[in-house]
Amino acid sequence: MTTTQFYGGSSLDGFIATPDHDLDWLLQFGEIEGSSYPDFIRSVGALAMGSHTYEWMLKHAIDAGQPWPYTQPTWVFSTRTLRSIAGADVRFVRGDVRPVHQAMVQAAAGRNVWVVGGGDLVGQFDDAGLLDELIVQVAPVTLGAGTPLFPRRVVQPPLQLQSVTTLGGVFAELRYRVPPRSDR
Repeated sequence: MTTTQFYGGSSLDGFIATPDHDLDWLLQFGEIEGSSYPDFIRSVGALAMGSHTYEWMLKHAIDAGQPWPYTQPTWVFSTRTLRSIAGADVRFVRGDVRPVHQAMVQAAAGRNVWVVGGGDLVGQFDDAGLLDELIVQVAPVTLGAGTPLFPRRVVQPPLQLQSVTTLGGVFAELRYRVPPRSDR
């Protein structure tokens, strides 16, 4: 069964990027010992990515001469026209996440869908009742402002804590199940 997940880092005060979409605050930690990422990425069959995350990847990886890091098909949600990457399975989409999610689940072929980057995009998947899990590595820094981790109000029913793990003595990885809501 396919699970739709957010997996990513957050500051202690709940931001995934600075106001100018910078991630240096997170990258200062380098590779984290005991990271769950290798196991996580093996379970991923398709990716949903916000346009700011995609542009960050272009600037910091592709333009720096690194290859596109994903073999899985990636759907980039944007209202703007963005440049493509030669040889990468990147599909540009806009609008409602529901019909695109169906295509992603089909492409994932029994593996999971990763909503990578884009707090608002994660919220859109939640709004549509398509988000199943949040996996958040909380870093020991505060940003004060920026892109919120999850810019939605989730009160009833609350997220269900599944596990807490210490990663490299630096991060706390929190895993939450997103329960169905009756208002969907």
